[in-house]
Amino acid sequence: MGPGIGLRGQATARVTGDRTAQALGSGDLAVFATPAMVALMEAAAVQALSGSLAEGETTVGTRIEVSHLAATPVGMEVRAEAELTAVEGRKLIFTIAAHDQQQKIGEGLHQRMIVARDRFLAKLAGGN
Repeated sequence: MGPGIGLRGQATARVTGDRTAQALGSGDLAVFATPAMVALMEAAAVQALSGSLAEGETTVGTRIEVSHLAATPVGMEVRAEAELTAVEGRKLIFTIAAHDQQQKIGEGLHQRMIVARDRFLAKLAGGN
């Protein structure tokens, strides 16, 4: 049957030095990095799917469109949320958002594809 529209997930992280734009090379300020926000949003989507995939299946991220709306300082906590809004065969589309303790800091869309874990890994290793 597979995942259904309306599944929701979330992930949280504290902004630490290793999650700043300065540390990740996406800028030179000690604020929450866009790549760290994207990773947190993806983690929320993965969490939303927990327990809804068939045995042997997993998902891989294939597309992300995101706006980073506000800066978040070191020490603050960030929460990302994902909601499954469309299912097109093996393609799953999520609406994603992130908030810090004061405001919405990011929003967008994220696409994941359902894959057979063994076949995917075999393809990477050069098998058929």
